[in-house]
Amino acid sequence: MSEALLRLEKVEVVYHRVATAVQGVSLEVPRGAIVAVLGTNGAGKTTTLRAISGFIGLDDARVSDGTIRYRGERIENLPPHRVTALGIALVPERNKVFENLTVGENLEAVAPRAGANPRRLAEMTYSIFPALARLRRREAGYLSGGERQMLAIGSALACAPDLLLVDELSQGLAPLAVEELMHRLQSIRGELGTTVLLVEQNANVALEVADYGYVMENGRIVLDGTPHRLRGHPDVREFYLGGATRRRSYREVKQYRRSRRWYG
Repeated sequence: MSEALLRLEKVEVVYHRVATAVQGVSLEVPRGAIVAVLGTNGAGKTTTLRAISGFIGLDDARVSDGTIRYRGERIENLPPHRVTALGIALVPERNKVFENLTVGENLEAVAPRAGANPRRLAEMTYSIFPALARLRRREAGYLSGGERQMLAIGSALACAPDLLLVDELSQGLAPLAVEELMHRLQSIRGELGTTVLLVEQNANVALEVADYGYVMENGRIVLDGTPHRLRGHPDVREFYLGGATRRRSYREVKQYRRSRRWYG
């Protein structure tokens, strides 16, 4: 893979100056890649994305240790508008859109980076998501869940990002809608050259499109590797890919496997 566009080194995030949510997280996102961060709810995935995008400042949180570098420049604790101006856009979870505006008005409401052509960006979004072109005059509140997620991604693309941060793309959507959206992410990478950092609970779909993956548990990276390596790892397969009959933490799985080897 190519050089790292984004690099996190031993990042720690603290909420309200007392609660540590992310501890010592290090990861890299190569230019032009799709990288997935996997983990259950509460693992620290969303906090990591908000730390990169600058939005943790709105949650009374901050990066208290470590570094976040984008194109080699440190960006930790910058406000969101400055991070966006550098070329990073966040697609938040739960497909946040302006429900009382039409699809077209949602895209027009986005302020693109300096020098970008808003009309060209809107047409580019419609070419990636043809369904939005047909719905451009419909109010966003009347869209389906999948269509809203398309619009949320389209609104982020209207910022003309080089790095797209996508939080829980599959949340609450039907499998066919998720499959379509994942295909569109590949199109965004392939046709626009946009780098993607994808946070997902659904490991199966994320590993279908990712070039590399990280597994988070309790605010830490516990495993990383190619999709092939992660699919083949017994602990990941048992917990994240449908092998377990009951949901357990990654730590429980590790302890179980160690005890099974010990008492064999």
